[in-house]
Amino acid sequence: MTQYASPYTDRTVLLTGVCGDIGATYLSAFVAAGANVVATDLPALSEAGKELAINATRNGPGRAVFADCDITDETGVQHAVDTAIKEFGQLDSIVNNAAIYRTLGGKRPLVELTQADWDLVLRVNVIGSWQVIKAAAPYLAVSGQGRIVNIASVVSRTGAPGFAHYVASKAAVEGLTRSAARELGVDGITVNSVSPGLVDDAATRELNTDAYLKTAAASRAIPRAMVPEDLVGAVMWLAGPQSGFVTGQNLVVDGGGVFV
Repeated sequence: MTQYASPYTDRTVLLTGVCGDIGATYLSAFVAAGANVVATDLPALSEAGKELAINATRNGPGRAVFADCDITDETGVQHAVDTAIKEFGQLDSIVNNAAIYRTLGGKRPLVELTQADWDLVLRVNVIGSWQVIKAAAPYLAVSGQGRIVNIASVVSRTGAPGFAHYVASKAAVEGLTRSAARELGVDGITVNSVSPGLVDDAATRELNTDAYLKTAAASRAIPRAMVPEDLVGAVMWLAGPQSGFVTGQNLVVDGGGVFV
């Protein structure tokens, strides 16, 4: 029987926000496909991040290393990119998964939000993603198959009351995706975004009731809860070599809750 090599063999991926349920799922999937992964998250989560990298590597066949990285800090972002070059000699893909969501607290009307609330969300979700792209772009150009996947959200289409600042930040991620696609395409770098629906994970359950989750699940064409594994196929395809002529696009992955 003919054996086909994984498209991720000898490919290096920089993955941010690895310590959440979704990020940890991405990490396991990339390493299982043979990728080398620089997994990042906040310095305060370094022990958990290192353990995730060790476990993923143990299951192979790829390899993962952890690098502290606060994406709002330019030095930290550069450290993560430098780690990819030092450990693996190249950088082929980035997945901008890190975002502020879980720590937003309860839902609040937009008239109760403060400027500090807005500053924090935009600094992490938008400016942080831009900083990772900026630091990685020169190495992605050298790759010849550079891929950038930004994680947006379906809330930019639904509105999601109580999260005006978060909704606006994810809409901005889509705008950043399109602008970056125009600018970086000349170097063979594709830039796309994935918009998940409401994922039933620990972060979501801290901010939403069981009744809200059940209503969201029932509204989908595929009427069930969405789990982190539902996102893996879309993200990995856009981050891999086979999506080389797809750029500037946003792919909604939500079981048919929203059609675009």
